[in-house]
Amino acid sequence: MGYRNDAIDTEAKASATEVSSDGSYKGLRRVLTYGTFDLFHFGHIRLLRRAAQLGDYLVVALSTDEFNAGKGKKSFYDYATRKEMLEAIRYVDLVIPENCWEQKIDDVKRYGIDVVVMGGDWAGSDRFEHLKEYCDVVYLDRTPGISTSQVKQHLKTGKDAQ
Repeated sequence: MGYRNDAIDTEAKASATEVSSDGSYKGLRRVLTYGTFDLFHFGHIRLLRRAAQLGDYLVVALSTDEFNAGKGKKSFYDYATRKEMLEAIRYVDLVIPENCWEQKIDDVKRYGIDVVVMGGDWAGSDRFEHLKEYCDVVYLDRTPGISTSQVKQHLKTGKDAQ
């Protein structure tokens, strides 16, 4: 449908889907993924590209700094910076905050999501399997040889990336 275009603002793209009388969405096939997206790397780009290929409109739920702190994680970049980076990527249509684990069903309903996409390391997890009642759930293999943990380790030890 060609909605990934800088000339069309996010609100216009979001409203391009009609809600039918039964409450379902007509039009765009909407995809949702979750993540922290810190120390952005080519594995992130590949995941976002593959997720976007599964539909017409990609929503990224970005972990907030507060949510990360509750998980014992600290990002190098703050939420606002990570959000700005994601919004600059052509595959991403909308970035929303991920504030807690429990919001996923509400996100699927609120944004008319057809598919939730996560990395393969989440396959079988109760965090996402319960969403199959509301939409498709797809697990994509991670890009071999790259992860944020690896980047952090390389920076810590001074070794070059492979």
